[in-house]
Amino acid sequence: MSAAFRPVELLILGAGSRGGTYADYARRHPDGCVVVGVAEPDAGRREAMARIFGLPPERVFSTWQDALAQPRLADVAVIATQDRDHVAPVEAAAALGYHLLLEKPMAPDEAGCRRIVAAAERHGVMLGVCHVLRYTAYTQALKAVLDAGTIGEIVSVEHLEPVGYWHQAHSFVRGHWRNETQSSPMLLAKSCHDLDWLRYVVGRPCERVSSFGSLKHFRREAQPAGASDRCVTCPSEVETRCPYSATRFYLGRLEAGDTGWPVNVITSNFTEAGVIKALEAGPYGRCVYASDNDVVDHQVVNFEFQGGVTASFTMTAFTRARGRETRIFGTRGELYGDSQHLSVFDFLTNETTAIDTDVASDGSIRSGHGGGDDGLMAAFVRAVAQGDPSLILSGPQETLESHLMVFAAERSRRDGQMVSLPA
Repeated sequence: MSAAFRPVELLILGAGSRGGTYADYARRHPDGCVVVGVAEPDAGRREAMARIFGLPPERVFSTWQDALAQPRLADVAVIATQDRDHVAPVEAAAALGYHLLLEKPMAPDEAGCRRIVAAAERHGVMLGVCHVLRYTAYTQALKAVLDAGTIGEIVSVEHLEPVGYWHQAHSFVRGHWRNETQSSPMLLAKSCHDLDWLRYVVGRPCERVSSFGSLKHFRREAQPAGASDRCVTCPSEVETRCPYSATRFYLGRLEAGDTGWPVNVITSNFTEAGVIKALEAGPYGRCVYASDNDVVDHQVVNFEFQGGVTASFTMTAFTRARGRETRIFGTRGELYGDSQHLSVFDFLTNETTAIDTDVASDGSIRSGHGGGDDGLMAAFVRAVAQGDPSLILSGPQETLESHLMVFAAERSRRDGQMVSLPA
């Protein structure tokens, strides 16, 4: 960032995995932004962030309510609370004049999303939603191919989100996003990224949606005979044959020296004893067939965009972990992408062009979403520093539109009907 701009000040509301990721950007780019306060109910995470950024006690809070009861402490409130706890801190922070960086999803329902947009507009503050896939080098390279007309007009799209068997077990069977009443539907919690990405890539409003999906596998009926409801007490003849064993997965990560996500979600004690204790008492040690999860583990969505462009989206738990995969079919060519590499076939020349977007990642959360986390932060910090909201690719109206696509898809899945979106 130019020396003409002072570092943008951040107040972190929620110092979990995502809040910690955005704060870490400030640690690595102190010339661009700096963390000046934190609110986090978990004492270990709160104290760790305070220590990393040298925060004085008067800038460290146990709740977002306490932080926002003070006069404005920073330029930006980074709101990384749980899904159902977004609307109230957004409204309170906007009223104090904070610009808003909001973790996705905006809110678990349309009314909450509209309240968030209204709050930002009413108080004249910038709002960026963390749809980080828009900001990757891969996405921007893909958009450049499409905008150049290389494959002609888009006719249809196939898009796959391979969640990964262990990511599903960690986040959506045992973790924070396992139960709709506590968080939101799977399509919103995990795949609003993808629906937003499809809208961005296609570049046209969505008009009609249909969807199917269910919770097929992670249910009590599928639990192996003789299995325990806790992995640490499961008989070895059952546990060793289970691909979803929490004991094997988390201790395996620890043995490999990997104490980042997702191990740092289950405990801050990175010893074998610390991990086992967390698995004995916490939610991440539960059998995947004996949790209180109810979100789907597979779903398909079909879209019709303005002008007759069609798209199909598949989200499934039952894959190896890897980046999203997309095929785009145009009137003059075909494009395939795997979150890093692009392959473009030209109908006129019968030639294939390979493009490597030079991102050493698989596009997943463990690799910063293929550079999207940093891309988002860089764009948002620059927008605030320069007073230019046009630098934010995932603003309030763009995000509201793609969230409405999600809500329409969920209505279709539940009601068994095609749903039309308003113009």
